[in-house]
Amino acid sequence: MAEYIFKDMVEKRGIVDDFVIESAAHSSEEIGNPVYPPAKRELALHGISCAGKTARQLRRDDYDKWDYIIGMERLNLGYMNRILGGDPEGKVSLLLDFTDTPGDIADPWYTGDFSGVYKQIEKGCEGLLLKLGY
Repeated sequence: MAEYIFKDMVEKRGIVDDFVIESAAHSSEEIGNPVYPPAKRELALHGISCAGKTARQLRRDDYDKWDYIIGMERLNLGYMNRILGGDPEGKVSLLLDFTDTPGDIADPWYTGDFSGVYKQIEKGCEGLLLKLGY
């Protein structure tokens, strides 16, 4: 959801050319699958399409490719750092670290609260844009 919420935000601001935005999973269980249907429905409620997206796994070489590598919860950060081989440049963070309420975003797979998670992600993305000077 975060990939498409952030893409929607930068598109609406006319700054899409300033960004390359991708998402990747730390586990292999969903690789090749489309966006989870309830997440896809929540995005659609906000006029956001995620058509054509399939999951890919985070790779060690992603560390050199990206300026920011953002996870949704602390547990994710551990897996991400293991895959990436650590975080010597301080690129890895939680999305809500860019807000006044840092912490984990609840996994909607378990909570079923896709609307609440959408709001948390939106707040985090706004905070990231603010940090980046937008």
